[in-house]
Amino acid sequence: MVRAHLLMPAQARIAAFSAPRQIAQRRSFNSPDAIKHAASSSIRAPISALQCLPRLDVVPHGVMKLVPAPSGLYLRPCLSVIRRKGRQSPVMKTDIAKRVYDHTWKLDPIIRSLLDTDFYKLLMLQMIWKLYRDVNVTFSLINRTHTVRLADEIDEAELRDQLDHARTLRFTKKEMIWLAGNTFYGRKQIFTPEFLGWLADFRLPEYQLSRRDGQFELQFHAPWCEATMWEIPALAIINELRSRRATKAMAPFALDVLYARAKTKMWTKVEQLKELPDIRISDFGTRRRHSFLWQRWCVEALKEGIGEAFSGTSNVLLAMDTDLEALGTNAHELPMVATALTDSDAAMRQAPYKVLQDWNKLYGGNLLIVLPDTYGTAAFLRNAPDWVADWTGFRPDSAPPIEGGERILKWWREKGEDPLDKLLVFSDGLDVETIIRAFHHFDGRVRMAFGWGTNLTNDFAGCAPNGEEGLHPISLVCKVTEANGRPAVKLSDNPRKATGDAQEIERYLKLFGSEERVERAVTV
Repeated sequence: MVRAHLLMPAQARIAAFSAPRQIAQRRSFNSPDAIKHAASSSIRAPISALQCLPRLDVVPHGVMKLVPAPSGLYLRPCLSVIRRKGRQSPVMKTDIAKRVYDHTWKLDPIIRSLLDTDFYKLLMLQMIWKLYRDVNVTFSLINRTHTVRLADEIDEAELRDQLDHARTLRFTKKEMIWLAGNTFYGRKQIFTPEFLGWLADFRLPEYQLSRRDGQFELQFHAPWCEATMWEIPALAIINELRSRRATKAMAPFALDVLYARAKTKMWTKVEQLKELPDIRISDFGTRRRHSFLWQRWCVEALKEGIGEAFSGTSNVLLAMDTDLEALGTNAHELPMVATALTDSDAAMRQAPYKVLQDWNKLYGGNLLIVLPDTYGTAAFLRNAPDWVADWTGFRPDSAPPIEGGERILKWWREKGEDPLDKLLVFSDGLDVETIIRAFHHFDGRVRMAFGWGTNLTNDFAGCAPNGEEGLHPISLVCKVTEANGRPAVKLSDNPRKATGDAQEIERYLKLFGSEERVERAVTV
């Protein structure tokens, strides 16, 4: 490996290289000119920062020499050239600890692209845009970890700055071309030209923010096809602001130790997962991540560490930048809104299945994964039409993997289906021990996939030298709470995950039933 070691004051260097967030990004190049082009054009820094940079000359074999800029500033280190099998691959790396320590600029945006969201938001958005364009909704921030007083930890002005910045973003030409031309779930042009034409002008709607009893009251009132896109960036912003606050007082060596321990902890998990033959792991960790840079590091670690067993990421921006599959199907908000809009008990009971029928008409194929727990899995299976058994699989989201999976396997067998032909997608609060236990329990009985979320991208427990508790993840969600002025409700298999007005929750429980709902602690 040959490295170009160049030096530059921290503030100018970070302004130049934090903007694109290129941490361990690999690309293929066939010539020194291509390497030189990467060193200059792939860095989207502010003009003032770029004017400070020296010129890089590239000579044969990827060795770079420095031509000092008139200002005498130097750049450190940005590009490594790895020779592998006759191919040169520059690797962009970011020193996470130093970048965290050097936060000195006015605003370091957390969300820098509207693609920095989960793929299922785009899939659902197209369906909402087609069928529910005139429906107005409210999404509300809900902190289920009541002991953490977010408004005392996070500066309100900083939060507003980040939310305001997110509202300035638009989908770029490059991003629109990628969405239009890429293949998702084996299907080309999954997004219609008409939808993409609308999406090209999309911007996040306004928000309402206030404080009450140590918590933020953050709401988004807008047409459903606009408000839904706030869920992921709002959660990512708040979680990363917590991380920044927790690391703000740490000295450089303490930060080095923090991230060294977190990387070691993460790599230990990777080594454990490598021992499981034919396992399928994907990253579902965007909303409650420690930071964008850390999520990217975790994705790159899984990509290298478990190879083909890493099936992709729910984060659309990371999927595009790292050449991974973008993964995701649908979420609770679809049946929650559809049910809230009904006018009778019979229509309420049928709403979750009507949503699935509409989804099937729009997508079908590999995207036919059922999320059964919006009003309790037992109620869903009891009333499900026979055609639901024909779908590819289920995602048991709020029951323990083994108990929830066994319930679905039993239902499949009752419907005459062979579980070996089906797929279970586990995604609720998974840690590596839960993944290993569920894998061994169901191995050879059903196909499995694991969507690894918060405990992948925000597990810093025991890593901070000073024992900083602010690095512990919390259970923070952003749920739809109203649709056309009517209350929206989620019951869940775990009563602690229920959302909605208390009286409405009781009404829904009388309608759908409460069997097999078991209260469990919610940590993430």
